[in-house]
Amino acid sequence: MVVKITYFVHGTTIDNEQDLATGWLPGELSKLGIKQAKELGKLVSNRCYDAVFCSDLKRAVDSAKLIFGDKYKIIQDERLREIDYGDFTRKPARDFKDRMIDYVNSPFPNGESYKDVERRIADFLKFLKKNYDGREIAIVAHQAPQLALEVLLNNKTWKQAIDEDWRKKKAWQPGWEYILK
Repeated sequence: MVVKITYFVHGTTIDNEQDLATGWLPGELSKLGIKQAKELGKLVSNRCYDAVFCSDLKRAVDSAKLIFGDKYKIIQDERLREIDYGDFTRKPARDFKDRMIDYVNSPFPNGESYKDVERRIADFLKFLKKNYDGREIAIVAHQAPQLALEVLLNNKTWKQAIDEDWRKKKAWQPGWEYILK
């Protein structure tokens, strides 16, 4: 059996609009982010999930609540957090976003590496396989966990996942589908 995963990214934040890296800080949805989450909720209102998970960071929790309302109990899980940017937190993303590959194996100063995120997401996937096999779940989280899913479930290298990231092409879509075998 498989676990079907639909992955959603949180709405635009005030930090996103100011090109600041939020990392493990809560983050606040901007007016645009609130609008995006509400519109996404309308787009997926006919979908049914057995469970909805989200990162425990405020921007993801708020997005999940706006997307799904009271339709589901939203389960927060810290393993779904964004990468910890360490010293780069609240710094301009342009200072490092074009060098993300540098932080695959080496952590951000006083933060995490993308391999650390991969380990967190691999642990979360083991939990899903054990507890939600044969079911369909939704996740609302961040960039790094989604890239980790690309690596773990779509057999991409970290370089491929980073190079092909939808954010570079501005190719947003209302959810990405993954299969956990």
